[in-house]
Amino acid sequence: MKSSFLPRSRIILFFVVIFALVLLSRLFFVQIVRGDLYSEIADRQYATPSSNIYERGTIYFEQKDGALVSAATQTSGFKLAINPTKITNSEIVYDKLSKIVTIDHDNFITKASTKNDPYEEIANRISKTNADAIALLKLPGVSIFKEKWRFYPGNNMSSHALGFVGYKGNELGGRYGLERQYNDVLTRNADNPYVNFFAEVFSNLNDTLFEGKEREGNIVTTIEPQVQGFLEKKISEVKDKYQIDSIGGIIMNPKDGSIYAFTSKPDFNPNTFSQVKNVSIFTNPLVESVLEFGSVVKPLVMASAIDAGVVTADTKYNDKGSVIVEKKEIFNFDKKARGPGTSMQEVLNQSLNTGMVFVEQKLGKEKFRDYLLSFGIKNKTGIDLPNETSGLISGILTSPREIEYANAAFGQGIALTPIGLTRALASLGNGGMLVVPHVVKEIKYNDGTSKIITYPTTQTKISKVTSQEISRMLVTVMDKAIKGGTAKLDHFSVAVKTGTAQVADSVNGGYYKDRHTHSFFGYFPAYDPKFIVFLYAVNPKGVPYAANTWADPFLDITKFLLNYYNVSPDR
Repeated sequence: MKSSFLPRSRIILFFVVIFALVLLSRLFFVQIVRGDLYSEIADRQYATPSSNIYERGTIYFEQKDGALVSAATQTSGFKLAINPTKITNSEIVYDKLSKIVTIDHDNFITKASTKNDPYEEIANRISKTNADAIALLKLPGVSIFKEKWRFYPGNNMSSHALGFVGYKGNELGGRYGLERQYNDVLTRNADNPYVNFFAEVFSNLNDTLFEGKEREGNIVTTIEPQVQGFLEKKISEVKDKYQIDSIGGIIMNPKDGSIYAFTSKPDFNPNTFSQVKNVSIFTNPLVESVLEFGSVVKPLVMASAIDAGVVTADTKYNDKGSVIVEKKEIFNFDKKARGPGTSMQEVLNQSLNTGMVFVEQKLGKEKFRDYLLSFGIKNKTGIDLPNETSGLISGILTSPREIEYANAAFGQGIALTPIGLTRALASLGNGGMLVVPHVVKEIKYNDGTSKIITYPTTQTKISKVTSQEISRMLVTVMDKAIKGGTAKLDHFSVAVKTGTAQVADSVNGGYYKDRHTHSFFGYFPAYDPKFIVFLYAVNPKGVPYAANTWADPFLDITKFLLNYYNVSPDR
C-alpha cells in the first residue's frame, strides 16, 4: 500500500504544480500584460450597449536596426449616442450638438424620432476635447462612450500589403493584404471582449497544453519604413512625370525573399477606404495581376542557353535586323541590323530580339521549356498575401508552333505577376535558387512566445557558375549600355536589364500599337547581391523606352540602398 501510494502522490503533485504554473502565467498575462486593457474595460462609463470596444493585434514594420514601427494599430476616441426616449426637443438638442461636432440634420432628427429604440449612434471618432464639451452640456438622452478603431499611421504607405479592416455583411475582419492573410492571429475576442475575469484566465489553457486554434499575436513584417517611403516617393515622381496608368516597384533580398519595400499606384488610404469609389484599387497588382514585361525576360533565356552549353557571351551570329519564323517577320526594336559578328553580350546590351531568337533555336524547344519552367514562372510564388495568381504561359510553352517559342524568347506572350518575375530574376544572382517572397518574418504571440517564420528555397536548372556568368553579362549592360555607359558605379557592380513591351489588347486581341509597359530590374552588389529592385510602368506617356523612364529612378534607389545600409564596395 505504502509503496504504491508514494508514486501516485508524486504524479498527482506533478500535475498540480504544472497546473499551478499555467494558472499563474495566465494570471500574470491577464493582470500585468493586458492589465491596462481590462482596467479600461472595467470602467463602465466606456461600456456601450450597442457594440464592444474593438481590439486587434498590431502589424509592425521593422527598421534596419530591428526597432519596430506600428504599421497597423489601434487608436481610441469617443462616440456620441442618444437615447431617443429621453429627448423631448430634438431640434434644440441638434442645435447644441452641431456647434461642437458636424452632424447631419435630417439623419439626427430621424434617429431622435425612433422612440422605441433606447440607443442610436450619431457620431464616431470624436476627439477628447469635443467629447468633454458635449459631456459638459449634460443633455438628457445624450451620452459619450469611448471607442477604438483600426488606425494606419502611414496612411497610404504600403496599403496594398497591409489591406484594411472592414465589414463583410455583419462580420468585421481583415479585408485584403496582411489584415486578411493573418486575420486569425490578429483577431481579438471577436465575440465579446467583456469576458469574465476567470473565463479569460482559463480560456487558453487548452491551447497552452494541447494543440488548438491559432493563437492571438502581433505581426512583424520585413518591410523597412525608410526604404518603403523612398520607393513610394520615386514611384510617385515617375507616375506624375509620365502620366502613367499603373505603376509599381519591389525591393527584395534575393537570397531569402524578404521584401523591404512593396508598392503600386494608384493606391489608397486604409484609414478612409470607404471613400474609395473604384474598389478595383484594393486589388494588389503586384501579386494578383499579370503583364507581359518583354525584354527583362531575356536574361532568363540567355542564362538557360549558357547553362545548357549552347552559347557563351562571345558566341556570334549575323544580325540582319529581322528574322523570319514560320512566315512571320520578327524585328529588332529599331528594325536595324548590326551585321555579322554580333555577340551574345551585345544581344543583351542592345536588347536584340533577333539575337534571342537565335538563342532559342540553339537551345531547342524542349530545353527552352524545361529551363524556363524551372524558374517557377508558371507557378505561384507562395507569397504570404491573399489572392496570388500564377503566370500565364502554358499555351506558349506547349504549342507545336515554332513562332510561339521565338516570341517567348524576347518576352512576348509570357504574362507574369511582378512578384513572380522578381523571384525568377533573383535566381540569376543568388546562385540559381528560387526563394519564397514574403512580407512577414515573425509572429509575437500574446502568451509571450514568438514564431520566426522560415521559407524554403528550391534549385532552378542553372548552376552557380551560370549565375556568376549571367551576372557578369548584366553588369556589362549596366557599365556600357545604360545611359551610354555613364550610369556605371565605379565602386559597385550592378547587374541590370530593361524591358519595353507592347500592352496586350484584352478586348480585341493582339497588341496596342501606342501603349507599352516599361520595366527595369537590377541586383547588387552583383556577385553577392543584397538587393533586387524591380520597377514597372504601364502606358507611360511621351517616353519611348524603359531606359528613358527608369534609368535615373533606378540609380537613385540603388544609391540610397547602398548608402542607407552602408554596403561595402565590391570593386
